[in-house]
Amino acid sequence: MSTRIARPAARILLLDRARRVLLFRFDPSDRPPFWCTPGGAVDPGESYEAAARRELWEETGIRADPGLEVTQRIVEFVTIEGVPVWADERYFVVRTEVEAIETGGHTALEQRVMRGWRWFTREEIAAHDEAIFPEDLLEMLAALEG
Repeated sequence: MSTRIARPAARILLLDRARRVLLFRFDPSDRPPFWCTPGGAVDPGESYEAAARRELWEETGIRADPGLEVTQRIVEFVTIEGVPVWADERYFVVRTEVEAIETGGHTALEQRVMRGWRWFTREEIAAHDEAIFPEDLLEMLAALEG
């Protein structure tokens, strides 16, 4: 049994004016492709809010205040780099008028494995045939509207 490393992470529920959510498609060499919300690890000494703001800028080119944390999840997984982690993920909602994003701030790893992006409706998420993370994304989005 391998030891898991703690990985605090800030994730963004990025919603456009049509209430669609932005997801990135990951295509790693060691597992099937999957889709995920923008976001990533919190750097040492960085707050979750600051990490959300930084990740949003790096991954989408959008500068915005992430607002308040809307939910927290503790999940275990193996990162793209093959590191087993338990992640303390904090989610922030950002609403945008932007439809085209800018991926020029992606790291070398992100450029290699993040092979696309698109805006998803709730119906498209429910019917999609590839994995989408977080697995309870539809419930998270529904809670925002409730």
